[in-house]
Amino acid sequence: MCRNIKTLFNFEPPATDDEIHASAVQFVRKLSGFNKPSQANEAAFERAVAEVSDAARRLLTSLHTHAPARDRTVEAEKARERSRLRFG
Repeated sequence: MCRNIKTLFNFEPPATDDEIHASAVQFVRKLSGFNKPSQANEAAFERAVAEVSDAARRLLTSLHTHAPARDRTVEAEKARERSRLRFG
């Protein structure tokens, strides 16, 4: 799994279009092996990002859970603490 792709489901407030797009970019980068595609591949790269973004948005809106929504600031603080313990 790409380390830069963040979990977007079941957060309050919900994932923004920018967050969904950023995760799609990371996913397409990982699959293609390109950090920045050449001009010859740019159209295909951008089309893939748009398609993955659409699929992710549909997925996120169709998922259901009984668990309470997680708070973004609390989860970010937990991640910072894990990072601090891991890397010092």
